Amino acid sequence: MNAVLSTQVPGLYRRRIGDITVTAMSDGFYDTPMAAYRGISEQEAAERFLGRFQRVPPRVAINTFLIQSAGRTALVDTGAGDTMGPTLGTLMQTLEAADIEADDIDTVLLTHLHPDHSNGLVDSEGKTIFETAELVVSEHDMRFRHDDAARAPFDAAYQLKYFDRPRQQVAPYRNRIRDARGEVFPSVTAVPLPGHTPGHTGYMVSSQGESLLIWGDICHAPELQLPNPEVTVIFDVDPEQAIETRRKTLDWVATDRLLIAGMHMAFPGFHHIVRGRDGYEGLPEYWQY
Repeated sequence: MNAVLSTQVPGLYRRRIGDITVTAMSDGFYDTPMAAYRGISEQEAAERFLGRFQRVPPRVAINTFLIQSAGRTALVDTGAGDTMGPTLGTLMQTLEAADIEADDIDTVLLTHLHPDHSNGLVDSEGKTIFETAELVVSEHDMRFRHDDAARAPFDAAYQLKYFDRPRQQVAPYRNRIRDARGEVFPSVTAVPLPGHTPGHTGYMVSSQGESLLIWGDICHAPELQLPNPEVTVIFDVDPEQAIETRRKTLDWVATDRLLIAGMHMAFPGFHHIVRGRDGYEGLPEYWQY
């Protein structure tokens, strides 16, 4: 008799954008506390999650994306590594399932320096995981995370998580770091989307008339923030700027009917955004054969 399997298959999904292959890769999930959301009551937030058949507290996806273009390979974000518990840190197993080794990745594109996006840069001993890769990250984020005056007001736990660890993660790459500006990879252009962090960055993938915007953390909870872009999260460095950027981005992608991919949209994360009676709505893209 076959044993009952309790684990999911590797979170791996490929999609073509013109001549480019973009592969969604799951790093796992975490359950976000309801208190993390601002600009909405916990009761209303719970009702919206339950109304969309979601858990309370919500189970939030952590996605990364592999880009294969012009014979080269880039990884957009690295997940949480082994720093955020057993439900995260599956990226390396997912890469293995995709027959990709760490040394195959020649560029790591970071949307921003937050634990679930950049902690996978190094292993538990602080050594680089992507030993041959160039690191692309916004200079604005780098300056902020290395700013002792910005660090000072926070308690020790926050300083460690959001300032000290990012410094440790990027340090081994210091001789191969490039600002996230302009074309950062063949047919991939950096798009400044500040607010969530000072240098929060999206990446536009374009080929043969097709485009995809990997928008990072424009949206953490589509059930809340698409109908009401004014809802923020406690992780936003500048909540007002995050709101402004979210409004502009949602208007842009809805107007231009642009395909987006999000780090916290339900895996594999590819959506179209449309205007609805209440703000915006995300339409998950159908499976691409």
